[in-house]
Amino acid sequence: MRNITKRGFLALTTAAMTAMLPLGAVANDAPVIASIVFQGDQFMQFLQTGVRETAKAAGAEVLEINIDGDQAREIQAIDTYISRGVDAIVIAPLSAENSGPALKRARDAGITIIALNGGLADAGIAHATFSTANRDLGASTGGAAAAFIQENLGGKANVATLAFSSLLPEQSGDRTGGFKASVGEGNTINIVSEQDAWMPEAAVTVATDILTAHPEVNVIYAANEGGTVGAMQAVRNAGRAGEVFVFGIDGSEQLGKGLLAGDNVLQAVTAQAPIQMGAMGAEAALAVLAGEAVEAQTTVPALLLSRVDPDGVKAFLESIQ
Repeated sequence: MRNITKRGFLALTTAAMTAMLPLGAVANDAPVIASIVFQGDQFMQFLQTGVRETAKAAGAEVLEINIDGDQAREIQAIDTYISRGVDAIVIAPLSAENSGPALKRARDAGITIIALNGGLADAGIAHATFSTANRDLGASTGGAAAAFIQENLGGKANVATLAFSSLLPEQSGDRTGGFKASVGEGNTINIVSEQDAWMPEAAVTVATDILTAHPEVNVIYAANEGGTVGAMQAVRNAGRAGEVFVFGIDGSEQLGKGLLAGDNVLQAVTAQAPIQMGAMGAEAALAVLAGEAVEAQTTVPALLLSRVDPDGVKAFLESIQ
């Protein structure tokens, strides 16, 4: 397994946006790369940006689809790309288990498979996988929350969580499990409510209902960008800024601005490097098509963004402009 060090994270992300890891010229018969993601949040948009710009810079044709959390639609898209005879599929799989059979059909048909943002249960399907360990993402945010609770809440907190277990049970479970394990270190934690809400609008509603039913909640953890955005807005709408504190996963312009906002609601998030990850995925696909060897597993680092480090947040925001 190859590990990308956390050092140079922002520089690599910026380089991925501007130079997009330039590759040598491809043959006149340009390869066709299909890019598949499972939702339309900024993380997934950036993931496809990395794939698109890197592949196009190398002369490849890029096809894109967002399957909107629909497993049947993902399978249909893969089968369509098999029929079309694309050269490679670079995919953020909806499910480590259920996405496997269709992608195996694609690999058996001679298509290069690159997995992003989690990978597949059957390690023999993807030629290469690029991911950030989901448990590490949760643990990073949990560590920041633990320090905050010790310093500001007397070592005690009533916590509500927003996850996406009905969409991606493996990833959601790892992120939430990592958070719970870390936030409890040195603290007394009472998990008051655990709900699913991963899109902003739904997360506003669910978090608002939690705050109404459980006014004792003073910490909300959300396992993805949409849930974090929704939790942050729900606290603001309830007039609970300064009383309820939000911690989350993923990095985006909105979340970065939330960390810099004067309302003291959003405290910390752990960001991934989606543009870098997508660029590396496209680079690997082109390398395999060129007959080159690639690493089977590459870990792309996470980055903790915290209200206590505004300069780090500003540097992150500059890197994604």
